Amino acid sequence: MGGHLLLPGLLLFLPLISGWTISNCLVTEGSRLHLVSRFFLCRLDSSLPLLAACSRVSNVTKALEAVPQGVEGLCLSGSPSVLPTDAFSRFPGLKVLGLNLHLTQIQPGAFRGLGQLQRLSFIRLPLKDLFLPPDALGNLSSLQYLAFSGFCLNGSSGVRLPPNLRRLSLTLSCLENVGQLADIFPDLVLGSSSGDAWTLEMLDLTSNNRLKMASPGALQGLKLGTLKLDHTKMKAAAVMGLGLQRLDALSVTYTDTAELPSGTVAHFELQELNLGLGWTRIEHIALEALASCQSLKSLSLQGSGLMDLPPGLLAALPGLQRLNLSGNKLRSAALCPNETGAVSGLRALDLSSNELQSLAPATFSCLSHLRELLLQMNQLVWLEGQVFQGLRRLEMLDLSNNPLEALGEGWLAPLPALTTLNLLKTHIVPSPAWDFLGPESLQDLRLPLPSGPSGAALSLPMRLTSLELHAVPGGELWELASPVFPALQTLTLNGWGLQLGTQNVTKIFPDLRQLSLFGSSLDGLCSQDTPSFFLWQLPRLQYLRVQGDGHGPKPCCITGLPSLRELKLQRLQSRAQPRRLQLEELVGELPGLQVLHVYDTGLETLSAVTFQGLGSLQVLVLDWEEGLVLDGSLRQHSPQMPRYVYVLTSSLACQCANAWVEPWLERSPRTYVHIASTQLCQPEAGVHPKRPLFPFLRSHCPRTLELGLFLGSSALLLLLISLPLLQEARNSWLLYLQALFRAWLQDLRGRKGEGKRFLYDVFVSHCRQDQAWVVQELLPALEGRRGLRLCLPERDFEPGKDVADNVVESMANSQVTLCVLSCQALHTPRCRLELRLATSLLLAAPRPPLLLLVFLERVSRHQLPRYHRLAWLLRRGDYCLWPEEEERKDGFWAWLGSRLEQARLG
Repeated sequence: MGGHLLLPGLLLFLPLISGWTISNCLVTEGSRLHLVSRFFLCRLDSSLPLLAACSRVSNVTKALEAVPQGVEGLCLSGSPSVLPTDAFSRFPGLKVLGLNLHLTQIQPGAFRGLGQLQRLSFIRLPLKDLFLPPDALGNLSSLQYLAFSGFCLNGSSGVRLPPNLRRLSLTLSCLENVGQLADIFPDLVLGSSSGDAWTLEMLDLTSNNRLKMASPGALQGLKLGTLKLDHTKMKAAAVMGLGLQRLDALSVTYTDTAELPSGTVAHFELQELNLGLGWTRIEHIALEALASCQSLKSLSLQGSGLMDLPPGLLAALPGLQRLNLSGNKLRSAALCPNETGAVSGLRALDLSSNELQSLAPATFSCLSHLRELLLQMNQLVWLEGQVFQGLRRLEMLDLSNNPLEALGEGWLAPLPALTTLNLLKTHIVPSPAWDFLGPESLQDLRLPLPSGPSGAALSLPMRLTSLELHAVPGGELWELASPVFPALQTLTLNGWGLQLGTQNVTKIFPDLRQLSLFGSSLDGLCSQDTPSFFLWQLPRLQYLRVQGDGHGPKPCCITGLPSLRELKLQRLQSRAQPRRLQLEELVGELPGLQVLHVYDTGLETLSAVTFQGLGSLQVLVLDWEEGLVLDGSLRQHSPQMPRYVYVLTSSLACQCANAWVEPWLERSPRTYVHIASTQLCQPEAGVHPKRPLFPFLRSHCPRTLELGLFLGSSALLLLLISLPLLQEARNSWLLYLQALFRAWLQDLRGRKGEGKRFLYDVFVSHCRQDQAWVVQELLPALEGRRGLRLCLPERDFEPGKDVADNVVESMANSQVTLCVLSCQALHTPRCRLELRLATSLLLAAPRPPLLLLVFLERVSRHQLPRYHRLAWLLRRGDYCLWPEEEERKDGFWAWLGSRLEQARLG
């Protein structure tokens, strides 16, 4: 089940809703992409407002019919072999497009109309031939990134490249000679008509296993920033014969390069070289080879099998700023010989994953400009106090995953600029005497917390903004020596480790915004008197993640966090005594919560009670929850449910209690549910074959189905019988009596309690032809900027109820009625009915609500309904004409704002 069709009218409300599913397409806002990113088979930009991913596509044109026109990022995966002409003409604002299709041919004009497209990628495995017409890409005037992965383009030739293309990627293809690339894209060699050379920021030929040849002058005149030849059989020396006019960076990892390509570096005066990680190891670097590499600013020798370093490495590379030596076999890091006083300009040094056992005091003495030092995953046991002498500008130091047992006295003193320190997965025991003297700007600290002596105090810098502590399960708890951390915003506790009372947490962390709790029993979060009550009241906390260890008792009910925006609960079940939970047992009153992610908690039933304290919830993600039952109370609670619900890698129970879900999904006006996994039901093993969930429920729950059919047919029969009798009555006097009665009742209730709240602020009457103006202009101004609650017929009317009943009830529950009028609206029966009812309410109600008229075009007075109340409105100024000139629109919004303020709105 990839999803469920929405009502067609809902598509007009983009981008007011956060996400929904259409057929096999998953649509979401970019800000919510991290929740469903694993279901997107191509890379999309999370900064884009609206994204869509369609799977199991068999017909491109048909699949795109249901995708909203406002999407800016689109990913298609499926079986089509031909991309038709004008395939994406409905999406002129598309900026990123990924095609994971079995394409063999792209018809001319397939990308016509995509003038704003910036990234285009073709993905296909296993390898398949693809034919590109010469003008297939020519009209993509804004395209900057073009990628082909798993396609053989040898049958294409003379393909014109977009004029603004800056990045070209051809990976996992059948390319054998770089000269073939110039045949496919002759612009790379010929340049523009004026003869200027083409310029690319990057040419990526990674993972072309057959690529081993380079015809002389194959890329003659091309100006290139970065050339990637990783996982090919090309020699770095062969690059010199390509005829490149410029090359700044070269990457040749996992190739047969067995020595430093100094000739290639000198030929192009390369600034960046990335080699190593291959089957042929360099092991040693000759000092003579470095003499030709003085232009390098970045050098990566990762995984090159180096056992030692040439003594004058940094002196031979005076301009080097980044050096990556990770994944080698270095036992010492002799980078700064004592006999020379030269200072290197190196900014970043990576020595991780080597065999370093000790560091001499003068190891980094010549690196006064160093900002980043990575030493994780070595064999360091002891560091002397002066080992970091001279690193006064160092900002980031990573010593994690070392068997460190002790640190010399004053080891941090030479690092006054240090901001980030990582000591996780070491054997360091924090000393109560630690005062972190030296680093005056330390902000991010990651520490292990082994079991300490009883009552031991942990001294930490008070100016930290981020703190991560990993404790030993079951060990003695540490006390915090500092009474308050005023700047701490991010706290991660893996295990418990700290002795934190529920009453003083707010005082210790007054500015905490993000809290992550992993692998603990979470007992410290619960009250002893009320074990299910969450006591950490953090007024500014916005993100909370709680992951249990499988040993805890009944989890706490997290409540009372007024600023919490996102909550993730993961693995809170006790493995020894598992028990199915209700979501209201985990989540209580959280008025500002927008995203709730529930992962493997043993959730059994989801009911309307869950959402009583979650008035702002927009997204509910149910992940790895098996056998869910959606309670029937959700059907009546639909208007208060989240905008969308994702059921990911989860399953609904094969029970008749879920039989109501399928028709509700198809008619739900506000909640959009995506069920990602394909579910099968088999009630009796060996008796019935496995069948999809909803078809099985329809056949297995005949009582529910028959009752629904009976009620539906009875209602339809009654309607058909009553319609001729009630039609004239409705048009003449029945609706007016009903409106007058509701107005009288509304006023009576208002006298008994003046504080009674309306369900809506503004009821908006408009016709279908004027809906675009309402969605694009009125909604952002009133709901977006003023925060008002608007009632729109297509969005907020109760499904199944008669239109006239919906109109009368919605007007009576709205403080203001706003009629959007045009010639087309005045000829629409529903709009004329709404205008008559609004006028009748104004005449009858002792406290009449406000009625405003907005004319989208000039309308003759002869076309207006002949009601004296409407004529009076036209003389009082309760109407305004929408101006066509931009400079006059501010006056229109000022008029509307002043009239709404009279009703105490906005």
